[in-house]
Amino acid sequence: MSEKTGTWIEWIVPFVFVLAAGWFVWHLPAFILDFLPSENESLFSQTVAIHQSKDVTPNLPGLFGGFADVVDWLALIAMPVLAIVGMRTFRVAQMEFQDWSGHDRFGIFIGRVTMMLILAMTGVMLYEVFLRYAIEEPTLWANELTLWIGGFVFLASGLYAMQQRSHIRIFIIYDLLPRNLQRACDVLWTFLLWVFAAGLIFGSYQQVFAIKFYRWETFGTAFDPPIPSTIQPFILIIIPLIALQAALNLISDWNAEAIIHTDEPDQEELEALKRAVGSDGVGDMDVTRSSIQDTTAKGDK
Repeated sequence: MSEKTGTWIEWIVPFVFVLAAGWFVWHLPAFILDFLPSENESLFSQTVAIHQSKDVTPNLPGLFGGFADVVDWLALIAMPVLAIVGMRTFRVAQMEFQDWSGHDRFGIFIGRVTMMLILAMTGVMLYEVFLRYAIEEPTLWANELTLWIGGFVFLASGLYAMQQRSHIRIFIIYDLLPRNLQRACDVLWTFLLWVFAAGLIFGSYQQVFAIKFYRWETFGTAFDPPIPSTIQPFILIIIPLIALQAALNLISDWNAEAIIHTDEPDQEELEALKRAVGSDGVGDMDVTRSSIQDTTAKGDK
């Protein structure tokens, strides 16, 4: 709990992971052509054309006689390596869930990656605002890129929220139940989540992977990012991971004491608020502090 958080490696590893994952996703058509080539000549030619039009390094030859070049392979290899390093080097902040276990490492690391994505999305929006209103030369890609990153943020944050037990829940009846019935409710809703995940995969797998992903469907704009062919498959990947995290939470919290949920801040939150605003209720950085003190001084006189 006393370990220092916010070290440079906790920022660098998720940031580089985002760069590697972004490169890999943008060049996924190369891997589709290498490992899942279509027998349909027209579809194969279409995928080749998409890859050639989007390839950032068109002058690099593909490795092993394929389409994916050395940078594409480095990005693919870097992702699991960076994920392992990130899962071993993060430090849980004071505001985060403290009773985590080893199997929560992936969910926490994804939370760090999501934070980097939010920073990236904010940077893109600020860049677009500057170009649009300061230089009057808006981009053709910022809006679609923001939507694309936002989709990944929305989905990936679900896994982090599940690990942190911060997803929306209603405790009015739950808190009134004895602990054994609470465990039964936990088992029931975890089971229902698994049923939902299984139904989602069974009902959408063919459409998502055979049509959206395999055909590399794009957004149809000037920038034309592959939002449909990446976001929809990611849904079928992240939902089972959320269901798995829910099962891991169930196991970890099985012997935990019952918690009565209230809207009142606990003692640690109160202490954090006191440190933020000062013992007298006004923070050192409050721009109104001087005026408040002046008013108080005049009143004393």
